Amino acid sequence: MGVYMMVFFFFEMSLVQLSLAHPLCTDSKAPFVQKTPLSFCGYSGSICCNSTQDALLKTQFQAINVSDSVCGSLLKSILCAKLSCQEPHDRCKPKPGPNMVGSDQPSCQSPGPGFAEFCFDALVDADTECRQKLLGTKSWSSFDLLVSASTNKLSETGLQRCDQFSAELFRIKSGPRDIPVLCNSTVSDNSTQSQQAATDYCSELWYKCQNISILNSPFSSQAGSQKQANTTAKLTDLWQSKNAFCNEFGGASIDGSVCFYGEQISFNSSKTPSPPNGMCLEKIGNGSYLNMVPHPDKSNRVFLSDQPGKIWLASVPEEESGEVLGLNEANPYLDLTDEVHADTELGMMGIAFHPNFQQNGRIFASFNCDKAKWPECSGRCACNSDVGCDPSKLGSDNGAQPCQYHAIIAEFTTNETASEPSLATSAKPTEVRRIFTMGLPYTSHHAGQILFGPEDGYLYFMMGDGGGTGDPNNFAQNKKSLLGKIMRLDIDNIPSARETSNLGSWGNYSIPGDNPYIEDTQLNPEIWALGFRNPWRCSFDYERPSYFLCADVGQDQYEEVDIVTKGGNFGWRVYEGPYLFNASQSLGGNTSASSINPIFPVMGYNHSEVNNAEGSASITGGYYYRSTTDPCMYGRYVYADLYAGGIWAGTESPDDSGNFTTVKLPISCASDSPIKCDLEAQSSRPALGYIFSFGEDNRKDVFILASSGVYRIARPSRCSYACSKENTTNNTRTGSAPPPPPLSSSWSMLRRPCEELMVAMLFSSQELAFR
Repeated sequence: MGVYMMVFFFFEMSLVQLSLAHPLCTDSKAPFVQKTPLSFCGYSGSICCNSTQDALLKTQFQAINVSDSVCGSLLKSILCAKLSCQEPHDRCKPKPGPNMVGSDQPSCQSPGPGFAEFCFDALVDADTECRQKLLGTKSWSSFDLLVSASTNKLSETGLQRCDQFSAELFRIKSGPRDIPVLCNSTVSDNSTQSQQAATDYCSELWYKCQNISILNSPFSSQAGSQKQANTTAKLTDLWQSKNAFCNEFGGASIDGSVCFYGEQISFNSSKTPSPPNGMCLEKIGNGSYLNMVPHPDKSNRVFLSDQPGKIWLASVPEEESGEVLGLNEANPYLDLTDEVHADTELGMMGIAFHPNFQQNGRIFASFNCDKAKWPECSGRCACNSDVGCDPSKLGSDNGAQPCQYHAIIAEFTTNETASEPSLATSAKPTEVRRIFTMGLPYTSHHAGQILFGPEDGYLYFMMGDGGGTGDPNNFAQNKKSLLGKIMRLDIDNIPSARETSNLGSWGNYSIPGDNPYIEDTQLNPEIWALGFRNPWRCSFDYERPSYFLCADVGQDQYEEVDIVTKGGNFGWRVYEGPYLFNASQSLGGNTSASSINPIFPVMGYNHSEVNNAEGSASITGGYYYRSTTDPCMYGRYVYADLYAGGIWAGTESPDDSGNFTTVKLPISCASDSPIKCDLEAQSSRPALGYIFSFGEDNRKDVFILASSGVYRIARPSRCSYACSKENTTNNTRTGSAPPPPPLSSSWSMLRRPCEELMVAMLFSSQELAFR
């Protein structure tokens, strides 16, 4: 029996594709498109460094001073995958002047604070006198020493690499390294990287460079030796053999990871997998909800919340069991209807449970309130002088004064009568702490979803542009405004009231130390990403947490899905999806297209594609489907239109490339659905009404939260949709997905599943890609 269980375990594990790789730079930011190829490295298209940094790279290569051209060519390719984008000396921004080569170059005047792009170019091109002035009082006596110091300080100053997959090439999850993972001829069947990855690049580098003297060798730091300026070394001085060298620097292209073979990373142009033939649904509830969150105890329970302000604890039945949601509408887990102001785009917008909920019982609710009706609904107005906005000039909106309504995140806790938080069947309605309060200038576009990051444990808060046609105040592009942004907050380290006041915070939270304001000082510290109109439903991929997908509602033309990355600008209101947007009002000024590096959607649809009868469209974001219930949906991103004009599945092709194709799915309701589905007039299509949101349980089953009820994605054969991966002779959950954690209908807290313990034992010495 033990052998059988181990075989079963490894079979199931072989179905999992653990992956981090998608276009991402080492600073966790998205790559950008370089209009012209880099002159030294030759990289083009989507990359992670600019022409100024490319010039620095050329200088660094020259400083290495490799006499052998063949070895030099290999080292150049490695340096082109790796670049220091932060200079080791104080930042300066000299003004243009006559002493530099080229009239557009910085001058030799005293450096000031804020240099980012021209400092190294100035030093490269300057004459000796000018160079010394630029160096000022720094300890380097010559530019050669500065270049050496730059090379030595790479791991200390924050690294950037040119290749758009540099985050994976340099394995940033494992800690900093100076050399990318070099291909060692192993390419697994699961790898979608180009077959050039089968080249034994690591051995090639060893044989062609092992006896060549390299000045300030980039391999030294990983050899355990302390790098010093102007020192030379051969690979054989640092490594006893090729095997020892490649054990340190070599790696394979396996399970979605990538390795470096001397060129920009590319993927096989494989055929896009056939889309599912349709989506089968079963209806398990009649209620209308905005949020579904799986219970942190890994049981079959979920939390559901509605727009007026109630949260319920419900049990989810097995698929095809004929049972419905176990929910007592008359007995909510938490009732905040006295505090919440609910209207068309106002109400209880999000709920989240602390990652350590089972120990601390902390609950967070995001909702809107009306200060005219609730005295505790009071905070700073998002329209203020800091963002160049005067609320007295806005006028009323739908009968409400500017900043009459507020966006709030409040903390609550479970009822103390339970011995453990997971045993509680209710929460205390009294706020423990006000995390965030902000007055809203208009009555729409407030988003409001909250999520805890699966890896960092920080609270992500989605906020729309505040409303008004075309974001008239340009809040989404204003880096001092929190409107039109995704925020990232630390709610575990609460500052004192005095610190909160001094910092100008919007509540009781602190700022994560790696938020992008560290690199972009113009950004408000809370901001993680900007340029959103109304991000309506975001989710992290269960298997690849670096995939953070958000749907953003468009204005008149395009609905989009974005992969959100640190510091990313997603374009609104300069762009609506991939299209330039022409604003009719410019109360807050305009942002030019040339002044930003927008990140364009990976999926989406034009308004003309959906619901011509309604004449409208509004996207609802969903989830990467990771359940075994419908194996033909596995690994695809599911999203919909609010008006039920369509449900789409997005397929990444090739895998881990960041490129998606989408298909609009036929949908049907199972004839044996626990609750009979109403049908659209003269159609076999279920009448869903408005698709408000999606939900997910601990099995990773995906649910549609619609105005007509709660629907679960069911086995395709129940609606006569063909799926070759489905075992129709056996209703047990099999397919191309890992087994879900064992579920329990008990109210008690579960122990850690056996599968997780086995994984921990087998891989305790390795870092799994999905962590």
